[in-house]
Amino acid sequence: METTRSNAPSYMAWSIVSCLFCCLPLGIAAIIYSSMVNDANLAGDRTKAENASRTTKRLNMAALVCGLILVVLIVLSLLLGILF
Repeated sequence: METTRSNAPSYMAWSIVSCLFCCLPLGIAAIIYSSMVNDANLAGDRTKAENASRTTKRLNMAALVCGLILVVLIVLSLLLGILF
Protein backbone atom coordinates (compact mmCIF):
# COMPACT_ATOMS: atom_id res chain seq x y z
CA MET A 1 0.00 0.00 0.00
CA GLU A 2 1.39 3.36 -1.01
CA THR A 3 1.23 6.23 1.46
CA THR A 4 1.09 9.79 0.23
CA ARG A 5 2.41 12.66 2.25
CA SER A 6 0.75 16.03 2.04
CA ASN A 7 2.77 19.18 1.64
CA ALA A 8 3.30 21.54 4.56
CA PRO A 9 0.96 24.57 4.37
CA SER A 10 2.67 27.72 3.14
CA TYR A 11 0.14 30.29 4.45
CA MET A 12 1.02 32.57 1.51
CA ALA A 13 -2.40 34.25 1.32
CA TRP A 14 -2.39 34.92 5.08
CA SER A 15 1.15 36.30 4.75
CA ILE A 16 0.12 38.73 2.01
CA VAL A 17 -2.89 39.92 4.00
CA SER A 18 -0.69 40.33 7.09
CA CYS A 19 1.76 42.37 5.07
CA LEU A 20 -0.91 44.65 3.61
CA PHE A 21 -3.21 45.15 6.59
CA CYS A 22 -1.48 44.20 9.84
CA CYS A 23 2.24 44.71 10.22
CA LEU A 24 4.48 45.33 7.22
CA PRO A 25 7.82 44.05 8.61
CA LEU A 26 6.36 40.84 10.02
CA GLY A 27 4.28 40.37 6.87
CA ILE A 28 7.35 40.62 4.66
CA ALA A 29 9.17 38.07 6.81
CA ALA A 30 6.12 35.78 6.62
CA ILE A 31 6.07 36.05 2.81
CA ILE A 32 9.76 35.10 2.68
CA TYR A 33 9.18 32.07 4.89
CA SER A 34 6.10 31.11 2.85
CA SER A 35 8.29 31.07 -0.22
CA MET A 36 10.78 28.87 1.63
CA VAL A 37 7.95 26.44 2.43
CA ASN A 38 7.00 26.23 -1.24
CA ASP A 39 10.61 25.65 -2.27
CA ALA A 40 11.12 22.94 0.37
CA ASN A 41 7.86 21.23 -0.62
CA LEU A 42 8.96 21.15 -4.26
CA ALA A 43 12.37 19.78 -3.27
CA GLY A 44 10.74 17.11 -1.11
CA ASP A 45 12.43 18.32 2.07
CA ARG A 46 9.61 17.66 4.52
CA THR A 47 11.50 18.73 7.66
CA LYS A 48 12.58 22.08 6.25
CA ALA A 49 9.07 22.71 4.89
CA GLU A 50 7.44 21.97 8.25
CA ASN A 51 9.89 24.21 10.13
CA ALA A 52 9.41 27.09 7.71
CA SER A 53 5.63 26.57 7.80
CA ARG A 54 5.60 26.73 11.59
CA THR A 55 7.68 29.93 11.51
CA THR A 56 5.36 31.43 8.89
CA LYS A 57 2.32 30.71 11.03
CA ARG A 58 3.96 32.30 14.09
CA LEU A 59 4.96 35.40 12.13
CA ASN A 60 1.43 35.76 10.79
CA MET A 61 -0.07 35.43 14.26
CA ALA A 62 2.38 38.03 15.61
CA ALA A 63 1.49 40.39 12.73
CA LEU A 64 -2.20 39.91 13.43
CA VAL A 65 -1.76 40.67 17.13
CA CYS A 66 0.31 43.78 16.33
CA GLY A 67 -2.32 44.95 13.85
CA LEU A 68 -5.15 44.42 16.33
CA ILE A 69 -3.28 46.27 19.07
CA LEU A 70 -2.66 49.16 16.69
CA VAL A 71 -6.34 49.32 15.70
CA VAL A 72 -7.43 49.28 19.36
CA LEU A 73 -4.97 52.05 20.23
CA ILE A 74 -6.15 54.20 17.31
CA VAL A 75 -9.83 53.71 18.19
CA LEU A 76 -9.18 54.51 21.84
CA SER A 77 -7.20 57.60 20.98
CA LEU A 78 -9.97 58.79 18.64
CA LEU A 79 -12.62 58.16 21.28
CA LEU A 80 -10.61 59.99 23.92
CA GLY A 81 -9.74 62.84 21.57
CA ILE A 82 -5.99 62.40 21.86
CA LEU A 83 -5.15 62.46 18.14
CA PHE A 84 -7.64 65.06 16.97
